[in-house]
Amino acid sequence: MHPRSYDPTPARKVAFLGLGVMGYPMAGHLKRAGHEVTVYNRTAAKADQWAAEFGGRAAPTPRQAAHGADMVFACVGNDDDLRSVLLGEHGAFAGMGPEAVFVDHTTASAEVARESYRHARHQGLHFLDAPVSGGQAGAVNGALTVMVGGDEPVVERVRPVAMAFSRAFTRIGDSGSGQLAKMVNQICIAGLLQGLSEGVSFGLAAGLDMKLVLEVIGKGAAQSWQMDNRGKTMVEDRFDFGFAVDWMRKDLGLCLDEARRNRAPLPITALVDQFYGDVQAMGGGRNDTSSLIRRLRRPA
Repeated sequence: MHPRSYDPTPARKVAFLGLGVMGYPMAGHLKRAGHEVTVYNRTAAKADQWAAEFGGRAAPTPRQAAHGADMVFACVGNDDDLRSVLLGEHGAFAGMGPEAVFVDHTTASAEVARESYRHARHQGLHFLDAPVSGGQAGAVNGALTVMVGGDEPVVERVRPVAMAFSRAFTRIGDSGSGQLAKMVNQICIAGLLQGLSEGVSFGLAAGLDMKLVLEVIGKGAAQSWQMDNRGKTMVEDRFDFGFAVDWMRKDLGLCLDEARRNRAPLPITALVDQFYGDVQAMGGGRNDTSSLIRRLRRPA
């Protein structure tokens, strides 16, 4: 984890559920910012490893991790994973005290966010849907962009703590709005990557020095984060890093499901989702999303 400075904020008792490539460093930043952190992970060895590295505490269930915490943060895989750490006899809600806040950083559906918000309020608790953008590097560097749905006073209470791993923690609107904003983010990324893939593929077929071309057009209107950070590696055919195609397909599935509900047309998103399916069929499910270009390089 890269060293960084932390703005002073009163130490809080917090829990973190889910220590994957995002959650592990996010929980680490909370500990290094001076908070008392208890972690839970489905594979207990990972929680023990985190506790040994950062000096926090590991708990065997979400309920025990959440006991006495002012705030419980989570970053798990999908809607069902979220329900499994929230609900039931061993879920976090069963261990949280009155007015405690559950902050969900999972990229999940707006529907499960609203459902969880209702459960929380019924029990005298608070729930924020707070998906993140910035990828593994953003988590490691403590520079994630967080899109938040939920009650404004609760967002303001959580923001100083969450800034341990964020560069922005912004309320978008009511419950579910954070997840909807993340869907917008993924829709935009999918379209950008398809355009970048086609441009790079076209340039290579034309015999151009594509690293030079990207350097030139990156100073103009075609510039994007994807071009700056993925263009060169696409030319080099390197994809063993970053945000996995499998995860992107999960996210685009959420976008397409929501679009069926709100009747927003997503023709390009639906097509790119199919293209990512092709990349999965080629064995590239764990490759970075920029590997979209691989399907354009298949032999005729």
